[in-house]
Amino acid sequence: MSFTPELMQKAETVKLLILDVDGVLSDNKLIYGDDGMEYKAFFTRDGHGMVMLQKSGIDIGIITGRKSPLTTKRMQDLKVKHVYQGVPDKLPTFLKLVEELGLDFSEIAYVGDDILDLPILTRVGLSVCPADADKEVPPHVDYVSQFNGGQGCVREVCELILKSQDLWQAHMDFYLRKKL
Repeated sequence: MSFTPELMQKAETVKLLILDVDGVLSDNKLIYGDDGMEYKAFFTRDGHGMVMLQKSGIDIGIITGRKSPLTTKRMQDLKVKHVYQGVPDKLPTFLKLVEELGLDFSEIAYVGDDILDLPILTRVGLSVCPADADKEVPPHVDYVSQFNGGQGCVREVCELILKSQDLWQAHMDFYLRKKL
Protein backbone atom coordinates (compact mmCIF):
# COMPACT_ATOMS: atom_id res chain seq x y z
CA MET A 1 0.00 0.00 0.00
CA SER A 2 1.22 3.44 -0.88
CA PHE A 3 0.14 6.39 1.22
CA THR A 4 0.56 10.08 0.40
CA PRO A 5 3.16 12.10 2.30
CA GLU A 6 0.35 14.23 3.80
CA LEU A 7 -1.42 11.15 5.12
CA MET A 8 1.82 9.71 6.51
CA GLN A 9 2.47 13.02 8.29
CA LYS A 10 -0.97 12.93 9.95
CA ALA A 11 -0.35 9.34 11.10
CA GLU A 12 3.12 10.13 12.53
CA THR A 13 1.70 11.62 15.73
CA VAL A 14 -1.00 9.02 16.44
CA LYS A 15 -0.88 7.60 19.97
CA LEU A 16 -4.46 6.30 20.09
CA LEU A 17 -6.58 4.59 17.43
CA ILE A 18 -10.31 4.61 18.16
CA LEU A 19 -12.62 2.33 16.20
CA ASP A 20 -16.31 1.93 15.68
CA VAL A 21 -17.39 -1.73 15.52
CA ASP A 22 -20.34 -2.35 13.18
CA GLY A 23 -19.28 -1.37 9.67
CA VAL A 24 -15.61 -0.95 10.68
CA LEU A 25 -14.49 -4.07 12.56
CA SER A 26 -17.40 -6.06 11.14
CA ASP A 27 -19.11 -6.00 7.76
CA ASN A 28 -22.12 -4.11 9.17
CA LYS A 29 -24.31 -7.21 9.10
CA LEU A 30 -26.13 -8.52 12.15
CA ILE A 31 -27.01 -12.17 11.85
CA TYR A 32 -29.51 -13.74 14.22
CA GLY A 33 -29.84 -17.49 14.52
CA ASP A 34 -33.10 -19.34 15.07
CA ASP A 35 -32.07 -19.55 18.72
CA GLY A 36 -32.12 -15.74 18.96
CA MET A 37 -28.34 -15.57 19.26
CA GLU A 38 -26.51 -12.75 17.51
CA TYR A 39 -23.59 -13.63 15.25
CA LYS A 40 -20.96 -11.31 13.86
CA ALA A 41 -17.76 -11.93 11.89
CA PHE A 42 -14.47 -10.20 12.63
CA PHE A 43 -11.59 -10.16 10.12
CA THR A 44 -8.55 -11.77 11.73
CA ARG A 45 -6.05 -9.58 9.87
CA ASP A 46 -7.73 -6.50 11.36
CA GLY A 47 -7.19 -8.08 14.77
CA HIS A 48 -3.55 -8.83 14.06
CA GLY A 49 -3.03 -5.22 12.95
CA MET A 50 -4.47 -4.11 16.28
CA VAL A 51 -2.13 -6.46 18.15
CA MET A 52 0.90 -5.11 16.26
CA LEU A 53 -0.16 -1.55 17.00
CA GLN A 54 -0.49 -2.26 20.73
CA LYS A 55 2.86 -4.09 20.80
CA SER A 56 4.35 -0.93 19.32
CA GLY A 57 2.95 1.19 22.16
CA ILE A 58 -0.05 2.67 20.37
CA ASP A 59 -3.27 2.42 22.34
CA ILE A 60 -6.61 1.27 20.93
CA GLY A 61 -10.11 2.23 21.95
CA ILE A 62 -13.57 1.14 20.88
CA ILE A 63 -16.63 3.36 20.95
CA THR A 64 -19.74 1.71 19.55
CA GLY A 65 -23.44 2.46 19.63
CA ARG A 66 -24.44 -1.16 20.13
CA LYS A 67 -23.73 -3.40 23.09
CA SER A 68 -22.74 -6.95 22.21
CA PRO A 69 -21.18 -9.85 24.12
CA LEU A 70 -19.39 -10.72 20.87
CA THR A 71 -17.63 -7.36 20.87
CA THR A 72 -16.74 -7.79 24.54
CA LYS A 73 -15.20 -11.21 23.82
CA ARG A 74 -13.28 -10.04 20.75
CA MET A 75 -11.85 -6.99 22.53
CA GLN A 76 -10.84 -9.17 25.51
CA ASP A 77 -9.08 -11.55 23.12
CA LEU A 78 -7.21 -8.59 21.59
CA LYS A 79 -6.51 -7.05 25.03
CA VAL A 80 -8.11 -3.72 24.11
CA LYS A 81 -8.35 -1.65 27.32
CA HIS A 82 -10.69 1.17 26.33
CA VAL A 83 -14.01 -0.40 25.31
CA TYR A 84 -17.23 1.62 25.40
CA GLN A 85 -20.41 -0.07 24.18
CA GLY A 86 -24.02 1.04 24.05
CA VAL A 87 -22.98 4.65 23.39
CA PRO A 88 -25.44 6.22 20.92
CA ASP A 89 -23.89 9.69 21.33
CA LYS A 90 -20.18 8.94 21.03
CA LEU A 91 -18.79 12.47 21.40
CA PRO A 92 -19.02 12.79 25.23
CA THR A 93 -17.34 9.40 25.68
CA PHE A 94 -14.65 10.38 23.18
CA LEU A 95 -13.98 13.69 24.95
CA LYS A 96 -13.79 11.96 28.34
CA LEU A 97 -11.31 9.37 27.03
CA VAL A 98 -9.14 12.07 25.44
CA GLU A 99 -9.08 13.96 28.74
CA GLU A 100 -8.32 10.82 30.79
CA LEU A 101 -5.39 9.93 28.53
CA GLY A 102 -4.14 13.52 28.33
CA LEU A 103 -3.99 13.49 24.56
CA ASP A 104 -4.36 16.19 21.96
CA PHE A 105 -6.86 15.60 19.14
CA SER A 106 -3.91 15.56 16.71
CA GLU A 107 -2.64 12.39 18.45
CA ILE A 108 -5.82 10.44 17.74
CA ALA A 109 -6.96 8.47 14.71
CA TYR A 110 -10.59 7.45 14.35
CA VAL A 111 -12.26 5.03 11.94
CA GLY A 112 -16.01 5.35 11.49
CA ASP A 113 -18.48 4.48 8.78
CA ASP A 114 -21.71 6.37 9.42
CA ILE A 115 -22.97 9.89 10.04
CA LEU A 116 -23.11 9.35 13.80
CA ASP A 117 -19.29 9.12 13.66
CA LEU A 118 -18.91 12.58 12.07
CA PRO A 119 -18.63 14.54 15.36
CA ILE A 120 -15.46 12.57 16.14
CA LEU A 121 -14.16 12.17 12.58
CA THR A 122 -14.14 15.94 12.15
CA ARG A 123 -12.10 16.53 15.35
CA VAL A 124 -9.25 14.01 15.24
CA GLY A 125 -5.81 14.30 13.69
CA LEU A 126 -6.37 11.34 11.33
CA SER A 127 -9.87 10.40 10.20
CA VAL A 128 -10.60 7.32 8.10
CA CYS A 129 -13.66 5.51 6.80
CA PRO A 130 -14.07 2.14 5.09
CA ALA A 131 -14.62 1.99 1.33
CA ASP A 132 -18.29 1.09 1.92
CA ALA A 133 -19.03 3.87 4.42
CA ASP A 134 -22.26 5.84 4.19
CA LYS A 135 -22.03 8.22 1.22
CA GLU A 136 -22.13 11.26 3.54
CA VAL A 137 -18.92 10.30 5.37
CA PRO A 138 -16.07 10.30 2.79
CA PRO A 139 -16.11 14.08 2.15
CA HIS A 140 -15.30 14.61 5.84
CA VAL A 141 -12.34 12.22 6.29
CA ASP A 142 -8.63 12.34 5.55
CA TYR A 143 -8.61 8.91 3.95
CA VAL A 144 -11.10 6.44 2.48
CA SER A 145 -9.74 2.93 2.93
CA GLN A 146 -9.32 0.66 -0.06
CA PHE A 147 -11.15 -1.98 1.96
CA ASN A 148 -14.68 -2.40 3.27
CA GLY A 149 -15.53 -2.58 6.93
CA GLY A 150 -14.77 -5.99 8.40
CA GLN A 151 -12.61 -6.82 5.37
CA GLY A 152 -9.24 -5.20 6.01
CA CYS A 153 -9.97 -1.52 6.59
CA VAL A 154 -8.62 -1.58 10.15
CA ARG A 155 -5.50 -3.52 9.12
CA GLU A 156 -4.79 -0.90 6.47
CA VAL A 157 -5.04 1.89 9.05
CA CYS A 158 -2.78 -0.02 11.47
CA GLU A 159 -0.19 -0.45 8.72
CA LEU A 160 -0.43 3.25 7.83
CA ILE A 161 0.26 4.25 11.44
CA LEU A 162 3.07 1.72 11.90
CA LYS A 163 4.75 2.68 8.62
CA SER A 164 4.47 6.42 9.30
CA GLN A 165 6.18 5.95 12.67
CA ASP A 166 8.90 3.63 11.31
CA LEU A 167 7.53 0.72 13.35
CA TRP A 168 6.42 -1.56 10.51
CA GLN A 169 9.81 -2.99 9.62
CA ALA A 170 10.34 -4.33 13.15
CA HIS A 171 7.21 -6.47 12.73
CA MET A 172 8.32 -7.65 9.29
CA ASP A 173 11.77 -8.53 10.64
CA PHE A 174 10.23 -10.44 13.54
CA TYR A 175 8.16 -12.66 11.22
CA LEU A 176 10.90 -13.06 8.64
CA ARG A 177 13.25 -14.35 11.36
CA LYS A 178 10.76 -17.12 12.10
CA LYS A 179 11.66 -18.93 8.86
CA LEU A 180 13.02 -22.44 9.32
